[in-house]
Amino acid sequence: MFSTYNATTTISSIATICRGASPRPISKFITHNDGENWIKIGDVGENDIYVINAAEKITAAGADRSRRVKPGDFILSNSMSFGRPYILGINGCVHDGWLIISDYDKTFEPLFFYYLLRSQEVQAQFYGSANGSTVRNLNSELVRRVRVITPPLELQKEFVLFAEQVDKSKFVVQERIKLYQELLDKKMDEYFN
Repeated sequence: MFSTYNATTTISSIATICRGASPRPISKFITHNDGENWIKIGDVGENDIYVINAAEKITAAGADRSRRVKPGDFILSNSMSFGRPYILGINGCVHDGWLIISDYDKTFEPLFFYYLLRSQEVQAQFYGSANGSTVRNLNSELVRRVRVITPPLELQKEFVLFAEQVDKSKFVVQERIKLYQELLDKKMDEYFN
């Protein structure tokens, strides 16, 4: 759909990018009472698209020393498993292991932008520019320089409809596989026990 589309720009020209922040020591700011969501890499799976839960909360004082994010913002892991994008579905705060991408909505549909950031072309740019020899890291400046295609919003909307249909089909297939595995396990128990 986009293989012949060659209009590109840098992420910095269409979005705001900044790094999360961690209050120190973090243990002083974690709360089990009312607080703001403290979003960590453990709150999302490798193939998740949206962040919809956070296991921990941070106090108001901790939130003031962190970076707040809102639904629709992107967070991007910046170390170890760097380059994984997620769309925020909740309000919260993020630590310095995340980069935040916001203010992109005049150029991109969120789901299109997610798949664009996950594309081989963008991931190769992340990988090629990541710093470090043992532990590779992304930083705000490296992400700002990444080049992305900028197709018209109408074409992006077509892609989003297609992607949503594919995701629904994947879910149906996964549910069937799960059912067949349960049937197989039941028969195995019958035959061998």
